[in-house]
Amino acid sequence: MKKITRLLFLAVAFLFTGIAMAQSTVTGTIMDAEMNAPLPGANIIEKGTTNGVSSNFDGEFTITTQSTNATLVISYVGYETQTFTITGNKNLGSIVLVGDNSLEEIVIVGSGVIDLAEDRQTPIAVSTIRSAEIQEKSGNFDLPVLLKSTPSVQTLQSGGFGDGQMFLRGFDQTNIAFLLNGQPINGMEDGKMYWSNWQGVTEVANAIQVQRGLGASKLAISSVGGTVNIVTKTIDRKAGGFVQQMVGNDNYIKSTAYFSTGVSDKGWSFSGLLGHWQGDGYVDNTQGQGQTYFLSVGYQPTEDHTFNFLLTGAPQWHAVAGSGSIGSFLESERGRRYNSWTYNGVNSPNTLHGGAYPGGRNIYHKPVANLSWDWTINDDSSLSTVLYGSMGRGSFAQSITDRDTNELLYARGSNNNHNWYGAVTNYNNQLTETLNFNVGADVRFYNGIHFRDVREFIAVDAVNASSTYNGGAYQLTEAGGINPWEVFFNPNTEHDQRFGYDYEEQINYAGVFGQLEYAKDNFSAFFQGALSNQSHVRTEFINVQEAGVSEDSEKVNNLGYNLKVGAAYTISSMHKVFVNAGYYSRQPFHDTLFQNNRGGNELLSPEVDNEEITGFEFGYQFNGGRAISANLNAYHTTWDNRTLVNTNGENAEDFLSFQTLGVKQVHYGVELEVMTRPLDKLNLNGFLSLGEWQFKDNARERTFDQDGNQVGAEEEIVIDGFNVGGAAQVTAGINGSYEFLPRTSIDAAWNWYNDIYSTGSLDKETLSMPSYDTVDLGFSYKMQLGENNKSSLQFRLNVNNVFDEVYLESVNGNTQASANPEENYKGVNKDNTGRFGYGRTWNTSIRFNF
Repeated sequence: MKKITRLLFLAVAFLFTGIAMAQSTVTGTIMDAEMNAPLPGANIIEKGTTNGVSSNFDGEFTITTQSTNATLVISYVGYETQTFTITGNKNLGSIVLVGDNSLEEIVIVGSGVIDLAEDRQTPIAVSTIRSAEIQEKSGNFDLPVLLKSTPSVQTLQSGGFGDGQMFLRGFDQTNIAFLLNGQPINGMEDGKMYWSNWQGVTEVANAIQVQRGLGASKLAISSVGGTVNIVTKTIDRKAGGFVQQMVGNDNYIKSTAYFSTGVSDKGWSFSGLLGHWQGDGYVDNTQGQGQTYFLSVGYQPTEDHTFNFLLTGAPQWHAVAGSGSIGSFLESERGRRYNSWTYNGVNSPNTLHGGAYPGGRNIYHKPVANLSWDWTINDDSSLSTVLYGSMGRGSFAQSITDRDTNELLYARGSNNNHNWYGAVTNYNNQLTETLNFNVGADVRFYNGIHFRDVREFIAVDAVNASSTYNGGAYQLTEAGGINPWEVFFNPNTEHDQRFGYDYEEQINYAGVFGQLEYAKDNFSAFFQGALSNQSHVRTEFINVQEAGVSEDSEKVNNLGYNLKVGAAYTISSMHKVFVNAGYYSRQPFHDTLFQNNRGGNELLSPEVDNEEITGFEFGYQFNGGRAISANLNAYHTTWDNRTLVNTNGENAEDFLSFQTLGVKQVHYGVELEVMTRPLDKLNLNGFLSLGEWQFKDNARERTFDQDGNQVGAEEEIVIDGFNVGGAAQVTAGINGSYEFLPRTSIDAAWNWYNDIYSTGSLDKETLSMPSYDTVDLGFSYKMQLGENNKSSLQFRLNVNNVFDEVYLESVNGNTQASANPEENYKGVNKDNTGRFGYGRTWNTSIRFNF
């Protein structure tokens, strides 16, 4: 018995000795590459087991492995995963995790309604810009400039502050869907984007994702060209902040401060940002200034519920730059800086109340608020809901002079106010291991308020006016102001202080959407659909039958829908292919429904039909790891049954409006994007986009007078084969960055634009414009400060258009080249209206992170 006991004792001893010999103790510290700071909460897992730990507040960890030949996998959401093979006890020292292109780390609230590409296994054509690049390169430009080094994108920035434009696959930003945390922000009336309303968005953006073509969005939105998702700060995982000071060309100054409390033990988090900017503008007499504010309050009562309230706004004013003939720029001593804005032929740069007032000033304040709720119902299902609202108040204040004496009389305001409320909700359920289903709703209520009034009296004390609603003749004796804060808090609500035009719009929208995705092994596929109804009512206050009684138009209801399908196949870990197809029946914009949007409630007859958009895409993705990756995309988009409405004047004696029916465009092309890392500290990327964008078939046009009566018969206009203008059909670029010393780097970008055509009268062939290219440079340096390098000081310098390239950025006109070369500029007739791009510009900043 004793021998048996001893034998059992020895067996147990040997067993535990063997286990002890098979185990290893591994220690290390996880660091954030961007901040060079400890990264708490990183996961350290022994591969093939459930054995794992997390790094502590200082980024430190200790793990005892279950095998002498263990593989440790170290990961953190939003960072590249690293693996280590362990043999025996070991201290790994500092392990630096580098941020990858995943957006999961920053999409904490409202994730179910923010349609990002990586939420779906079936790919799309997409490019993502993360917060570090936004911070470095935004400088003193509008958001679209950040996207110019992505395929099939061209940005224009030749006007004043906030006048930037963007084209995607040849479609202007009216037909690109812009989403802010899942909330649509294109104008409800016409789809337009005014970047002056969003001057502060680059300060609070954590990421910007460009989805070209069909995109991943489930909403029935105006994404003919693609979708741009702007994801802002919400809940920060750790406490800290920054203060930044920037200066730039033409007396540009921007000051910004941000602070976040991190998440408390009770689940609360607070963050806020304040900023101020001002500058003279590159173009003469385009001064501007504004503020940025941002507040985010988060609450996580349990692991299953996350709430976030967000409020942000960017009140601003800026003087505008007018387009003039190409010849006027060439003849002016100021050249590209010449501001051609005139009134009755008289250039009128005036300084009122310390601000520029050449021919006009844009004034706007549009605070946006939303409340998000994410509910993890169980392991397989979740619900995300976002309630949002915005109140836009603003005006275009234009100098009005006496036609005989050219004396400046007053500033007339063309006001475009709105109240916009909505909700987006999405339920997601992982039905099986292979099937994922989500369904949701999108509801919007929009009230547009449009009128003219007096913004500021200059040489007169009152302005005479007349309208039926106000009982005949009356006087305007009150001024609304030219400051965005004043405009917002003291809007003109009195109809007897309005003139010229005075009307409101009520646009209500309700839609449902859903998606089913199948994914198993190397194959994935999805089906997506949306159905919506949009109603329109217009209320008139000037041209009415009875004094003091407003008149409503007939209510219009338009059904719309979209269908999208796609599939992808992973050939190997390095190769993936996909195809997508979609069809949109898109409701017409409000502004195309009425005969005269500023003079009556009569609907166009026959009624405007839905636009028809059909898209096909093919893609190939190559993943060679960090060394090289590439994306190849081919697309074909048909935009049919468009209706265009435009006018040729504002005075009754010469006013005509034109309705063009049955316009069809076909856009197709290929895009190649290559990302390489030839050296450990060198990133080198490039892209090439080849497009062919043309009008197909002919269209029909009708003409209306001031009273909405049709003038003459409907006519056919010849447009078949004309090139679509506005953006370069062929673009290419190379960009890269090199860290030549620790935390010291340089970066550069070369962009080339070719096959560019003018815009102008639809029934006349567009003009071929000269190609051009630009080079931008940047320099960054980061100095670590404080205990454990938890703080840093960052320096940044951007120089745009380094070689001061002179180029025509846009041309509006159809006047063919003259036989006399002196009357042309690089083959374009000087009589055409155009704008030259900016010359060399720069900005530099210093930023303290804590």
